[in-house]
Amino acid sequence: MSVAGERRPWRLACLWLLILGPGFFLLYGAANEYAASLPPERVGNLAMAWERHIPLWPWTIAPYWSIDLLYGLSLFLCASRRELNVHAMRLLAVTALSCLCFVLFPLRFGFDRPPLDGVFGQLFQLLMGFDKPFNQAPSLHIGLLTVLWLRYWQHVPPRWRWLLHGWFALIGVSVLTTWQHHFWDVPSGFALAVLVCYALPMEAGGRRRAQARRRSHRLAARYGLAAAACLAGAWTAGGWGWLLYWPAASLALPALGYLGLGPSVMQKQGGCRRFSARVLLWPYSLAAGLCHRYFLRSLPGAEEIAPGVWLGPISAAEEKRFAAVLDLAAEYDRRAHVHAAYESVPLLDLLLPCVDDLSRAVHALERLRVEAPGPLLVHCALGLTRSATVALAWLVASGRAASLAEARALLSQRRQRVELSESQYAQLAELCAKLEPL
Repeated sequence: MSVAGERRPWRLACLWLLILGPGFFLLYGAANEYAASLPPERVGNLAMAWERHIPLWPWTIAPYWSIDLLYGLSLFLCASRRELNVHAMRLLAVTALSCLCFVLFPLRFGFDRPPLDGVFGQLFQLLMGFDKPFNQAPSLHIGLLTVLWLRYWQHVPPRWRWLLHGWFALIGVSVLTTWQHHFWDVPSGFALAVLVCYALPMEAGGRRRAQARRRSHRLAARYGLAAAACLAGAWTAGGWGWLLYWPAASLALPALGYLGLGPSVMQKQGGCRRFSARVLLWPYSLAAGLCHRYFLRSLPGAEEIAPGVWLGPISAAEEKRFAAVLDLAAEYDRRAHVHAAYESVPLLDLLLPCVDDLSRAVHALERLRVEAPGPLLVHCALGLTRSATVALAWLVASGRAASLAEARALLSQRRQRVELSESQYAQLAELCAKLEPL
């Protein structure tokens, strides 16, 4: 995450602290004062009857307050200017968007907290001096907690992460046990943070120019229609139907990928998708996983297409016989076993890659073949399109086939099934002509 030899940006962290600290109090305080100035009938709440059984634990005000210290320290935790700037912008964006929601949809906490004494009572009094019982959904406390957790998670040594997760979970619970928030404030705050972290990744992926625009537009339309159907269902159902906004957003992202953003919408780097992308894309991933599992029952496993080079589905990546694995599935995290030499070149399903991505994949395949002795697996989800495309291009670029037609004939002898249309073969021939020989 940090660049070797780069000093931690202490001065920039101090500058961001001077911006974010007053900015938080200004935005949050203004939204609170606005809600307090409205007539009572203009301010609702999202309390449910069963929430009256949530206990009031005065001692949890301590972890509740601790987020302020964690907030400030997180800026000095960042190891590079880039990481610091993205982290600070996430904190600012979550704060600003939450306060915008507080103004547009003012809410009030629905229960009266009884008087409290002692040290914890004094902490509550200190909190109430600034924080009136408004600013409910989405919970800014939960939104900021999510952003902070992602930073600390990356910097805390693995042996101490159990303590980190435990304390952050306690802070999350404290928004309920201090009677500061209602239940629905919590998932809405988490959802807002996930959206912000997705929109502001730590290393922004570049846009990829899609090939075969007609095919990509058809695929985008399918995902777009599915997303629209979820939105219509949420609008029609009301109540719990708002949960359909999640799969709607999850399906809209692949649609954007096929419209031109490319595999960067999956935010997969080093074999793993970012946490925010995994959460946001979970409905899509669930549906894709079920479909792939169904089709894998009737598809062949890994097959050797050249000496030491195998082509197959993602399920084969877990097999210990493979010393190296080239992963082309943008929608899945790494499945290769821990001892395998591994590289990932994420590609979108059912679509040929651009020439730059194809070149990266071909060079990664050759590099793994040379550097990792033993069987090498090239896989996507099902082993039918993306992995076959890269294998064909590698056969041509490495000189094992004089042309794509020869590579196609060779692959057809050694691989039972490949899913590429004639138009895709024609497009692939053009791409292969642009590749430099290995």
